[in-house]
Amino acid sequence: MKLFASATAIIAGALMSTAALADDLVIGVSWSNFQEERWKTDEAAIKGALDAAGAKYISADAQSSSAKQLSDIESLIAQGADALIILAQDASAVGPAVQAAADEDIPVIAYDRLIEDARAFYLTFDNVEVGRMQARAVLAAMPKGNYVMIKGSPTDPNADFLRGGQQEVLQAAIDSGDITIVGEAYTDGWVPANAQRNMEQILTANDNNVDAVVASNDGTAGGVVAALTAQGMEGIPVSGQDGDHAALNRVAIGTQTVSVWKDARALGAAAGEIAVSLAKDMAVEGAAEWTSPGGTTMNSMFLAPVPVTADNLNVVLDAGWIEKDALCAGSDNAACK
Repeated sequence: MKLFASATAIIAGALMSTAALADDLVIGVSWSNFQEERWKTDEAAIKGALDAAGAKYISADAQSSSAKQLSDIESLIAQGADALIILAQDASAVGPAVQAAADEDIPVIAYDRLIEDARAFYLTFDNVEVGRMQARAVLAAMPKGNYVMIKGSPTDPNADFLRGGQQEVLQAAIDSGDITIVGEAYTDGWVPANAQRNMEQILTANDNNVDAVVASNDGTAGGVVAALTAQGMEGIPVSGQDGDHAALNRVAIGTQTVSVWKDARALGAAAGEIAVSLAKDMAVEGAAEWTSPGGTTMNSMFLAPVPVTADNLNVVLDAGWIEKDALCAGSDNAACK
């Protein structure tokens, strides 16, 4: 499939082959919360890249605790990690762990979430563009009406990157009066139950007078859809991201408008390759300098996301991301026939 093949080719061409050089390397991965469906796919891809390079994988799950993540990273360092891949639970609180790694000359990859430190290599998808894609899809489905913005975790910089991209797309319609934002809330820890509770409160405050919801990932979208369904409002436009299987099924049956697919297999493979390169003090081809909103210049790599709607479900089928039975349960979408 062209889109997936193109992304894979970019990564393959950008990263140096390190298989022959990785013997005895140990790569440590610190997960913020491994309970989310998304991260299991990332882990498999990281492991695959490290296995191919002859490097060892060790990991720890912070279980949504920033304090535990700090102790986890200390443990990974003590176990001999030659490079660290960190999915930050709290981008600010993880700073001492980056310092501890730097003190031991251990390179750090800020994985999918920004850690604003010039010593970290930032690897992610273009999250501002993800926000734009979410808002474009919802706006196309509902060009006028009352909108709700369900944001990500307040401790995750991605939440504001996404929200900024969403606002870029919606601003003209807001200025013209076509759209009114009647509710907006962060979702602590990206937890679906928190998103559902926020959505329920916003529906109550607005007497259910809501026409569309821009939710910032598939987990929060699931919480939103649950709240809407309880009120008999399922089917109004709702966005998401990550390509979670449950979310893609919602897209197929019509209760979610878009899931912006970020192929975690490509991101995980890139992380494994980059970690081995950095552990060997090798340059990462394809990396570029990027300056954060806070003014920190970092080496970085951004992969391209793909919006998946009812009109292009074949994209994830053709890429082998999801099996047809899982995608199509309860759906009469054309791609399912």
